Parts: sequence; structure tokens; C-alpha cells
Amino acid sequence: RSLAALYVEHLARAMDRYSINTPLRMSHFLAQVGHESGRLRHTKEVWGPTPAQTRYEGRAELGNTVEGDGKRYLGRGLIQLTGRSNYTQMSKALGADVVSIPQLLEFPDLAALSAAWYWDSRGLNRFADADDLITVTRKINGGINGLADREDLLQAAKRVLMPQPGA
Repeated sequence: RSLAALYVEHLARAMDRYSINTPLRMSHFLAQVGHESGRLRHTKEVWGPTPAQTRYEGRAELGNTVEGDGKRYLGRGLIQLTGRSNYTQMSKALGADVVSIPQLLEFPDLAALSAAWYWDSRGLNRFADADDLITVTRKINGGINGLADREDLLQAAKRVLMPQPGA
């Protein structure tokens, strides 16, 4: 609960800014944020480096073209924004220089705002509106890693935000 209290205002502002404003959209967004951040515990990817993390280095599709970009632009924020390209796009959109200071994404305000910006930049409201968990997950994760957990979190959010009559 203390983590939720830390993020609730930031998430509310970010969701409002990007029209994540229906119970279904909010449920999908919060489920993805919940999974990606380890229930709001991580605003920075836990670095091993794992084999997957070592593959961040030199990946042109992530914009990681300078030696060291892979680790410098590891996943941050509540949706784990990854790669120089995403950091650059987010910096331009929000006016926060996370390219020069990537650690800014670890603070609650930008952690939440970057997640909502990423959501909006990928047009995810339309997939949430269709209740399409798999497409939302693929657009955020690149695959369907953690799908069962995302589904559990989605159902929990729906129970709170979309209660059934008589339930």
C-alpha cells in the first residue's frame, strides 16, 4: 500500500494526460505497469547482466549505437522504457532530458509519466478498448513474457474498477 500511495497521484495525472480514462483502459494500463515494475518495486531494470540484457548493446532498433548504450539505457520507469531511441523520443515529448540523465526515469513522477507516454505513443488505448491483453503485452514487452501474471493483474484491476452488479 505504501508504494501505491507513492504513485497514485503521479499515475492519475499521467493517465489523465494520455486519456487512459475508462475502467477498461485503466485496468489494462495498471496491469502492465504492475507487471513491468514488479508491483511498483522497480523503476530500474535489475541488471545482471543477463544474456538478454547483453543483447541490448549495439541494437540499432533500440538506438543503441554508442558503446555502453545497452547498459546506460536499460529499462527504466514503470513500463521499463529501454534503448537510446525510446529515451530520446520521450525526452522530446516530455521535455525532460533523460538522454543525459537516464536516472530521472526512476523518480515517481517521470516513472509514471513515461509509462503513460509510451502507452500513448504505441496507440495502446485502442487495444485496451478491445480488451486485447496479448496485443497490449506484445506492444509493451515485444513478446508475451509474464502473460499469466499480466492476466492476473488485469483481472484484479477489473474487479476494482469494473465491479459486476450484485458482486
